[in-house]
Amino acid sequence: MSNIDNTSYPKAKIKLLFLENISDKAVQYFKEQGYTDVKKISGALSEEELIKAIKDVHILGIRSKTFISKKVLDSAKKLQAIGCFCIGINQVDIKACKQKGVAVFNAPYSNTRSVAELVIGASIMLIRKIVDKNKAAHEGIWNKEAKGSFELRGKTMGLIGYGNIGTQTSIMAEAMGMKVKFYDTDAKLPLGNAQAVKSLKELVSSSDIISIHVPETNQTKNLISAEVIKQFKQGAILINYARGEVVDLDALSKAIKSKALSGAAIDVYPWEPEKNGDKFETPMQGLSNVILTPHIGGSTEEAQENIGEDVSIKLYQYLERGVSNGSHSIPSISLPPVDGAHRILHIHNNVPGVLSAINTVMSKNKINIVGQYLKTNDEIGYVVLDVDSKLSKTAFDLLKEVKHTIRARMLY
Repeated sequence: MSNIDNTSYPKAKIKLLFLENISDKAVQYFKEQGYTDVKKISGALSEEELIKAIKDVHILGIRSKTFISKKVLDSAKKLQAIGCFCIGINQVDIKACKQKGVAVFNAPYSNTRSVAELVIGASIMLIRKIVDKNKAAHEGIWNKEAKGSFELRGKTMGLIGYGNIGTQTSIMAEAMGMKVKFYDTDAKLPLGNAQAVKSLKELVSSSDIISIHVPETNQTKNLISAEVIKQFKQGAILINYARGEVVDLDALSKAIKSKALSGAAIDVYPWEPEKNGDKFETPMQGLSNVILTPHIGGSTEEAQENIGEDVSIKLYQYLERGVSNGSHSIPSISLPPVDGAHRILHIHNNVPGVLSAINTVMSKNKINIVGQYLKTNDEIGYVVLDVDSKLSKTAFDLLKEVKHTIRARMLY
């Protein structure tokens, strides 16, 4: 039997904890791989609850409502990796994960289609003023008129951010007969007939519908401010299915009330409740032709299954092979298994001389290195060593004592 089928630890002793009702695909995947201690919790946990729950956990799965602070990581002595079963990773203290040698993975592409479809759907609902007509019909008011209702065909979709979701939305909007313009701080190759513009002002002043697809950073906070909203085309529609801090909702609310904008769809907010049923407030409530949804842009069964599978595979590959592709904290290494050798993972502070120290201590103790791989980022280095199986235990003990070591793990 190959070495890769014999891990250095009993799978029954590896604890996996999945929070926030992560897809059963993730639980099923690990159980199929022979892991039996897999616990799933439907909601998020507070910091104090998480500190208690994570004590002996090796693999943690979360979504967007669980915040991983340095305090949480300090209590997670056995934690090897965190899987963010969502697009973002801003809920995780990445710097602390680097310091602890904890790998962090996410699924940046798996719910792209779900979000793009919802943008197009909201565009149709808002440009036809279906929201208000639906409300009137439910209240027993017959309001059959065409005034203020338009087709998407021939209108201009303006995309702020032209990444994975932006490009998918671009393709779908063009298929609906729309013109597409986009603004991105990085140079991007347009798909189809989409056109890049040079400034945010140029985009918003010439677009009928503006859809936001940017991450939450210091640069994007309040990107759509009161001043920017004044530059919008009269009667435009704003859709934000990206991040809550990107739009000044007070300014947007005033623009809707004054009829400067004709509608909006908002799925993300600066503050969001921790769990279903909690009270929720926003200045956008009660406004005409406004669609409010509870952060469900990527929440389709297909997307959650895709995310569950994508992140689970990354976690499994790291746990069993040392493969760190897609990690935001551990340098990326992808390598084949080596028969006849034992594999050791070594994570250390990225300072000069560590690799030399590793090779020196191996050489002094006559330990043959069959294969060696090193990758670094700004803070840490990640070395994977395949060593002579007869001396692997000695090698492992020596590696733990190398100066600047964060953690070492015998893989198989």
